[in-house]
Amino acid sequence: MKIYTKKGDKGTTGLFGGSRVSKDDVRIECIGTLDEANSTIGLLRVKLGNDHEWQPNLHKIQKDLMDMMSHLARPSDAKKENKNPMPEDGAEFCENWIDTLESEMTSPSDYFLLPGGNEISALCHMARTQMRRGERRLVSLIKTDIVHEAIPAYINRLSDLFFTLARAEMDKAGVAEEKWQLFLYKRFKAPEEK
Repeated sequence: MKIYTKKGDKGTTGLFGGSRVSKDDVRIECIGTLDEANSTIGLLRVKLGNDHEWQPNLHKIQKDLMDMMSHLARPSDAKKENKNPMPEDGAEFCENWIDTLESEMTSPSDYFLLPGGNEISALCHMARTQMRRGERRLVSLIKTDIVHEAIPAYINRLSDLFFTLARAEMDKAGVAEEKWQLFLYKRFKAPEEK
């Protein structure tokens, strides 16, 4: 089977179930942005090396993103059933990993940071921002069609996870964070709460 079909030459693409939409449709924008994030995670995994401790979890995330994209490609009125699994444990999985990473770091997360630090940290920030863009497109899609509640929760949590991974990498490498501003909720806490 050839990789090219020529069906998209006039600016449309097929959805799960057979219908076609414009390639700039909000559903395609959402899926495409999550695909970009998944590709960045792939590059991150290459840079980390095969034996890095993050590999199993990042591999799971990549597979879960593929499953979620397949569900997003299926309009709610499609007759055909999507048999790919729905990663309903995604948000909890991220929370557990975030908690583990934060418990191992030498300082808490109190500041907005300038993305960078080193190559691995910068790639984590790339994945984080692409995930946030995917989330914005997802919110637009939710306004037009039904989306399983596990998907927006997982995507939201993934951006938090990649922020934490960026910090964890810098902490482990002994690279100082470039702080911008204290988180808003930290700035307005009462003195006895600080």
